[in-house]
Amino acid sequence: MAAFRTLDNVDVKGKRVLVRVDLNVPVENGVVTDATRIERAANAMTEIADKGGKVILLSHFGRPKGYDPKESLKPVCAEVSRIIKRPVRFVDDCIGEKAEKAVAEMKPGDIICLENTRFHSGEEKNDPAFVAQLAKLGDIWVNDAFSAAHRAHASTAGLGKVLPAYAGRSLQAELEAFAKVLDSPQRPVAAIVGGAKISTKLDLLGHLLQKVDVLIIGGAMANTFLLAQGRKVGKSLVEQDLVKTAGKIMNDAIAAKREIVLPVDVVVAQKFEAHAPSRVVDANDVGANEMILDIGPRSIEYAVSVLARSKTLVWNGPFGAFEMEPFDNGTIEVAEAAAELTQAGKLVSVAGGGDTVAALNAAGVTDRLTYVSTAGGAFLEWLEGKALPGVEVLRVK
Repeated sequence: MAAFRTLDNVDVKGKRVLVRVDLNVPVENGVVTDATRIERAANAMTEIADKGGKVILLSHFGRPKGYDPKESLKPVCAEVSRIIKRPVRFVDDCIGEKAEKAVAEMKPGDIICLENTRFHSGEEKNDPAFVAQLAKLGDIWVNDAFSAAHRAHASTAGLGKVLPAYAGRSLQAELEAFAKVLDSPQRPVAAIVGGAKISTKLDLLGHLLQKVDVLIIGGAMANTFLLAQGRKVGKSLVEQDLVKTAGKIMNDAIAAKREIVLPVDVVVAQKFEAHAPSRVVDANDVGANEMILDIGPRSIEYAVSVLARSKTLVWNGPFGAFEMEPFDNGTIEVAEAAAELTQAGKLVSVAGGGDTVAALNAAGVTDRLTYVSTAGGAFLEWLEGKALPGVEVLRVK
């Protein structure tokens, strides 16, 4: 982390600290249904407060077009208070007179949560005037929202240009985890890339081929690669227009002396629904009316053997239609193996992306991997090698 400024580099005592967190969590009927992001941000909030800083939380919530009470952070603020076990005052604007008055009344150690930054159009436009209004409220800015760091918005990047800027503890943990798998990994490095479409992961596949030793491809995107090998995939989900691209990726892998692992056997069904009648077939023997919905036992065995000879794993995307039994089996069995190897100290495992987190939660292994990122788009862009605005402003110049 020498390249980035963190909370270790600043004395927050008596300072007004604008802390950008990601409170964009699922809420149903006013109740937060998944507080993972809040739990991860709790460390930075409480550390700053305990060191005598005045903690001013900033976040977006949803995609409002102007003020919308249904997109208020008020119920989320209550959940923050419950999780950190201390009072968090809610302020129903993030700029202007109300916000300024609330900040002026703060004592060292106090925590307040300002209203949804996206209620103002200047947030997403990174409007300098809006940045200036936010900056009036703080002496320093801490970014603890890696999941929003790929956005060049006012509260996620703009503030870092006008105030002294530091990484919060959860953002620091993300960067440290990524350094372990991409910047200075123990080799061999394996990557699992799954999901539905190659089109959304072209940049990722290209970047990972430069970084990893073995690329394991799963999910419906593997079907397009199988088609590029001349195999019949029946009615499976494929991207016909990317068959040539898949072929080029495989040729590039050969040229770079990288191994690409594709399914050798698959689970097929004629209907895309839970508990549909299914069978295991060789990857060459998919029927015309069948669709591939998971990898088969030999493919699972091979993927696990790859992990057993690897030292580092980066994982983005499930193997099959993991939301439906029995087509979750491939993802669950490989996840179990990754967790066991990690706990035995034989594998450093970092995973992320929305579907990936859901799949690993379903497999019950999230807490047994080295690090699981809750940042969807930002995790993907980091893996693609892209610069993230909310991270770049934290670099030591």
